[in-house]
Amino acid sequence: MPGGAGPDAGSDVVPWAVFCCALVPVVLVVYGTSLGGAAGTALGLAAVTAACRVLLRRSERGLRAERHSRS
Repeated sequence: MPGGAGPDAGSDVVPWAVFCCALVPVVLVVYGTSLGGAAGTALGLAAVTAACRVLLRRSERGLRAERHSRS
């Protein structure tokens, strides 16, 4: 990968995504959003994060397969 990133460089962002999924609902509650609204937001963020992680893994596998076929 360019820039010397490892084959699984995308997994470095997962802990930050989990942190954000936890932080955003807390901030929403602090600023007056209902617990239900904050919980719904947390579930939505978790679903988007999971979908992005799946797509990132598929992309990384495709890039590895493409590099392997060129060798």
